[in-house]
Amino acid sequence: MMDLNHTQKEIENIKPLVKKLESLVDKANNIIIIGNGGSNSIASHIAQDYTKVLGKKAISFSDPSRLTCYMNDYGIENAYMKFIEHFSQNNTLVILISSSGESKNIINAAQYCNENNLDLITLSGFDSNNLLRSFNSKLSYWVDSKDYGVVECVHQIFLHSILGL
Repeated sequence: MMDLNHTQKEIENIKPLVKKLESLVDKANNIIIIGNGGSNSIASHIAQDYTKVLGKKAISFSDPSRLTCYMNDYGIENAYMKFIEHFSQNNTLVILISSSGESKNIINAAQYCNENNLDLITLSGFDSNNLLRSFNSKLSYWVDSKDYGVVECVHQIFLHSILGL
């Protein structure tokens, strides 16, 4: 069962980082948002909201035919990296979401971003020393919880926080 008190505490921790997120999104010409499983759903939802509400060119990697094509052709570990390679342009911001911060495909995507000087935001949870937090990013947001429900909900709230609906 999800710990609602813990979730509320984590939501309070978001406040100091919202302005930084807003600034990074505002400066970007294009935004690529990627995650696995539930985080992929969050990425898809937020990409649509950033386009609709903020007028940003934002995409996620959630099309089933492209996703399975890339996984087949490049391997699961490299599919996200290749998507970023194919769709990043000048002044692209990449947002990578991994609850554990240890997903190999997300780690490879982060490495690609660092090697190609792409602006990067990382969102993770679970262990504070997770691998995703070791990359050079403009913003690294970590949720202090090992509960998928808490981590995923707080990630979505964080990314939604700049919409001002």
